Amino acid sequence: MIRLFIITLMMFPVLVLSQEKSVLYLNGKAHLGNGKYIEKSAIGVKDGKFNLVANALLIKIDSSAFDTIIDLKGRHVYPAFIATNSTLGLTEIDAVRASRDFREVGIYNPNIRAIIAYNTDSEIIPTVRSNGVLLAQATPRGGRITGTSSVMMLDGDNWEEAVYRKDDGIHVNWPSMYKRAWGRGDIQKDSEYETKVDELKAFLSKAKAYSEIKNPEEIDLRFEAFKSIFDGSKTLYVSTDYIKEIIEVIQLKKAFKIKKLVIVGGYDAWMIPQTLLDNEVTILLKRLHSLPERPEDDIDLPFKLPKMLYDLKIPFCLDNSGDMEAMGTRNLPFYAGTAVAYGLDYEAAVASISLNSAKMLGIDHRTGSIEKGKDANFFISSGDALDMRTNNVEHAFLLGQAIDLDNKQKQLYRKYAKEYNLDIQE
Repeated sequence: MIRLFIITLMMFPVLVLSQEKSVLYLNGKAHLGNGKYIEKSAIGVKDGKFNLVANALLIKIDSSAFDTIIDLKGRHVYPAFIATNSTLGLTEIDAVRASRDFREVGIYNPNIRAIIAYNTDSEIIPTVRSNGVLLAQATPRGGRITGTSSVMMLDGDNWEEAVYRKDDGIHVNWPSMYKRAWGRGDIQKDSEYETKVDELKAFLSKAKAYSEIKNPEEIDLRFEAFKSIFDGSKTLYVSTDYIKEIIEVIQLKKAFKIKKLVIVGGYDAWMIPQTLLDNEVTILLKRLHSLPERPEDDIDLPFKLPKMLYDLKIPFCLDNSGDMEAMGTRNLPFYAGTAVAYGLDYEAAVASISLNSAKMLGIDHRTGSIEKGKDANFFISSGDALDMRTNNVEHAFLLGQAIDLDNKQKQLYRKYAKEYNLDIQE
């Protein structure tokens, strides 16, 4: 017996479909995340994975192969957006110390794992996924070596359920050549810069030597964590912005034969494109909605950087770290939208917060784009998801399962709209 239902999203404001059901989403404007776009798409989902991604105008669809067919009527379909280098789930109220779990005492903490501090009950998380951000890299902060990050799904009852990739990389804050005098804002050269760099190199030298010992007499958890950096199973993320510092980090990569390196920030990366390409370095570009670093820089340089890196063929994705970053993660799609306004191709902008991020995190074989065989992590919006005026995420899915898009802010909106007889517009 053929169990076939053809429905529209207007018929079902909230989709609750079993993961085991085979579902076909028809006639959506599909932004695949890999640079491709389909005006009228046919996207099939079965057992939590995409089993069909095609142009609906070019194929003959066997309706008997699907339990349910949903007509999207021209809505936009996107892969799950990914928040990289984020404290989402690690902090709740920045002004309350007890709710900040992203920092550990000490300077060198590569063995500290952000995953065990991740809080799935955070009230911030539902507000973020309402804008299509469905995965996040939970990242520790503080010290010279801050710890080990993990990629989390923004759904689940505990961190064991939410984890998507455990312990993907170690994060380092590279010493800054300059420091700003407190109270005046004057920038001065840091006379201790070379000393701080030498201390970091000395630690890495010890870690490298330790990694070459098969059976060490004493176990050092900090050095144990770094073994995966030297064998290439994890990525080294180094936060730095200026050209001289970036070059020194690349030299360190060569000296210690580090296989996977990501520069976090990378403000001056556009100045040395060939060096970055030759050394296979990815840029996790600093928050676009920022002021220029130097008085002589173009006022809109941060907005133009994605387009500049794209033209130079430097692999990059977008970052949201900075002030109020956890709650501000909801703005990640709009950073990509700003990049589009300043010349970046639209589909390349979508990739900068989906497939490019997945490649950097080592999960692109599972997610980051809408492609056959990958996990069905995606969402449906009635408007342009990169435009804050029209973005309206109606349905979102992780592993093919619909997730709840309600949140405390929406609940309060409905409460007071009802109390004061206001027209509700969600």
